[in-house]
Amino acid sequence: MPDFDMLVLGSGPGGQKAAIAAAKLGRRVAVIDRPDMVGGVSIHTGTIPSKTLREAVLYLTGLTQRDLYGQSYRVKEDITVADLISRTQHVVGREVDVIRSQLSRNQVALYAGTGRFVDDHTVAVREVTGQERLLTAEHIVIATGTRPARPSSVEFDGRTIMDSDNVLTLERVPRSMVIVGAGVIGMEYASMFAALGSRVTVVEKRAGMLDMCDVEIVESLKYHLRDLAVTFRFGETVAAVERHPRGTVTVLESGKKIPADAVMYSAGRQGLTDELDLDKAGLSADPRGRISVDEHYRTEVPHIYAVGDVIGFPALAATSMEQGRTAAYHAFGEPVGRMHHLQPIGIYTIPEISFVGRTEDQLTEERVPFEVGISRYRELARGQIIGDSHGMLKLLVSTEDRTLLGVHCFGSGATELIHIGQSVMGCGGTVDYLVDAVFNYPTLAESYKVAALDATNRLRQVDRMTD
Repeated sequence: MPDFDMLVLGSGPGGQKAAIAAAKLGRRVAVIDRPDMVGGVSIHTGTIPSKTLREAVLYLTGLTQRDLYGQSYRVKEDITVADLISRTQHVVGREVDVIRSQLSRNQVALYAGTGRFVDDHTVAVREVTGQERLLTAEHIVIATGTRPARPSSVEFDGRTIMDSDNVLTLERVPRSMVIVGAGVIGMEYASMFAALGSRVTVVEKRAGMLDMCDVEIVESLKYHLRDLAVTFRFGETVAAVERHPRGTVTVLESGKKIPADAVMYSAGRQGLTDELDLDKAGLSADPRGRISVDEHYRTEVPHIYAVGDVIGFPALAATSMEQGRTAAYHAFGEPVGRMHHLQPIGIYTIPEISFVGRTEDQLTEERVPFEVGISRYRELARGQIIGDSHGMLKLLVSTEDRTLLGVHCFGSGATELIHIGQSVMGCGGTVDYLVDAVFNYPTLAESYKVAALDATNRLRQVDRMTD
């Protein structure tokens, strides 16, 4: 008889939810993770610290209040890294306590150490003391997460040339900074440091940034960041990064040289699978360390599952949680529905971006007729109250059956607001529901009604012309 019904490698969002879901089904469950990484990368170097850091930046800089109190308004003049990190450490500590409590309350055994496969049912746990013990399980879930990918040609020192993990250990706020990569993580940190007053240059080899987002939303973000003195170098590739006594010089293949106090690489993520001895379990990973799975999150070995960032896109904490729960239910024959295809995406830039459904470009390419409805925060009483003159909500409405095809939001509370549109779309609702619904006043949620009225007015004009 195996030691456990389910053994989970990693205690991040996916692993944690898989373990608790299995425990709720009355199964014997264990989780393996390093004692300093309970909660996974999400808690310690990813989602939670970066979003907490963002909140500290917004508060201390007074950035969101400047429309009301003037461009020179600032809560604290000399913002130090200690100011920013103290709040982050507090939140991380509380979250770790919550996760430990949840695992304990559900009688999930937590082994402090790292695991590697001995065979497809056995994992060797190397404890912090250096000793190893063998654990066997009927089912195994791989939820080891990822780390920042580091180009081999770059000499990282964690202080002047760093990845996104090192940002949290900076000694001071850099006066100038180069960020290589205009993906989600790169743009989040670019906006944070720009808000702190750093002169930020973003270098991206592609022609644009955040290509999964609505073009108008991206243009709005780009305009806002340029207003914070961010410089964009699109279509450029880094040839070398030179370290000098006074800072760094980033050399581009075009010949441009960019001096800065620090350089941060945001070159994607690498799956934490290289020390798992996957081959001993009959598994393999791709060059990025990712493991392939089926629709039930089963690997090539049916009783071994993989969830979270280690399986690749969308690599979000929210989807990882649902993957973990789904995998546990499937492993023990519990009925479980498929994850809904309408998954909201949240990007915590300043201002933040969130969307669900398709973009205008996607609908145009698919030849799906649609109309647009827009609401701008500056036209809402709540937008005036909070001092957000940049925000907007965009609805994409089918001209055939008036259903919502996409919802795109930019501005304060975007990642919260998006769930209203997600719910309407998930239930097959139409724009008419939003027109007839009553929203609290004054709120940002009212933007749905304003945008819905805008869309229906446009639809009405087309009908009049064609009658």
